[in-house]
Amino acid sequence: MLTIWGRRSSYNVQKVLWLADELALDYVHRPAGGEDGGLESAEFLALNPNGRIPVIQDGETVVWETHSILRYLAAAHGNDDFRRKTPAAQSEADRWLDWSLSELEPAFFGGVFWGFYRTPGDQHDDAAIERSLARCDRLYRRLDSHLADAPFLGGERLGLADIPAGATLYRYFELEIPRPPLPNIEAWYQRLQARPAYQRHVMRPFGELYGRLAY
Repeated sequence: MLTIWGRRSSYNVQKVLWLADELALDYVHRPAGGEDGGLESAEFLALNPNGRIPVIQDGETVVWETHSILRYLAAAHGNDDFRRKTPAAQSEADRWLDWSLSELEPAFFGGVFWGFYRTPGDQHDDAAIERSLARCDRLYRRLDSHLADAPFLGGERLGLADIPAGATLYRYFELEIPRPPLPNIEAWYQRLQARPAYQRHVMRPFGELYGRLAY
C-alpha cells in the first residue's frame, strides 16, 4: 500500500496527490504539517530526517523531495505517458520538472505567492513583489510559447512534465495580480481543470494561508 504524508494545502503535496490519482494508484493519505503537525515526531523523522513534506512510502521504499517522488511514481507505476521509453524522451519531461523547480516556482511561489499573499500586508516588500511579478511574466510567456505547438507540455497527452508547472496555475489565476495575455496557457489550464484529479487536489481553497508566514 502506498502512503502519502502531507497537508492538502501544500502545493508540493498537491503535485504528488494529483499524479497518484492520474496513475490510478491505491493509496492512503496521512495529513502532516501545518495545523496537523507531526513533522517533528520520531515516526516522521525516521522517514524524512529533514522534517518536510511530502513523503511517500511504497512498500519498503521511502522517498522524500517532491520531484524525486514524482519521478519515482512515474518510473514505478506510470504508463508510456508518464514513463518514456528512451532516456532522450524522458529528458524532455525531466527538463520541465527541473525548470519548474529552479525557475518558475521560486518566482511564483517564493516571490509572488509568499511575498504578496502569505506575507501580512504591513510587511510587504512592494519592490520585491514587482520584481517577482516581472520574472513570472517572462517565465509564463515562455511556457505559453511552448504550448503553442501542443496541448500539453510533453505533447498530445498529459504527462509528467505537466504536473509541477500545472500545479501553479490555480493559485496564479486566482490571485488578484496583473497577468500578461497567455492564450495557450489559458487553454492548457482549461484542459487541466477538466480533469477530476486536478479538480480534487489542485483546485482547493487556500484562504487558510493568507497572511500566514508559518509553514
